[in-house]
Amino acid sequence: MEESKGVVKHVLLAKFKGEIPSDEIEKLIKGYANLVNLIEPMKAFEWGTDVSIENMHQGFTHIFESTFESTEGVAEYISHPAHVDFGGLFLPALEKVVVFDYKPTVFRL
Repeated sequence: MEESKGVVKHVLLAKFKGEIPSDEIEKLIKGYANLVNLIEPMKAFEWGTDVSIENMHQGFTHIFESTFESTEGVAEYISHPAHVDFGGLFLPALEKVVVFDYKPTVFRL
C-alpha cells in the first residue's frame, strides 16, 4: 500500500434538521463551497447527496469532501476565521454530523 504524500481528505457527513428549508440548505452548501476561495490550504471541494440502494446511510443525507496538501493545511483551515464564522451558521442547521480526515492510500498488488 502506498500512502499519498501529504494530501489529506477532510470528509463531513451531515443530516440537516428537518425544519431547515431546502433554499437555506442550498445557501449553506454554496457558502461551504465558497470556502475554497477564501482559505488557501483548501485546494478542492466536492459534495453530494446519498444515492445508495444499500440503505446503510444511518440517516446522513449529504457528504462534503475537501482536499488539502497536508495535515498542517487542515489545521490552518479549521482555525481560519472564515471557517469558524461559517461553522457558526452551518453546524446549528445539522441534526447529525461526522467528520473524518484521512490520507488516501493506493493499494497496489
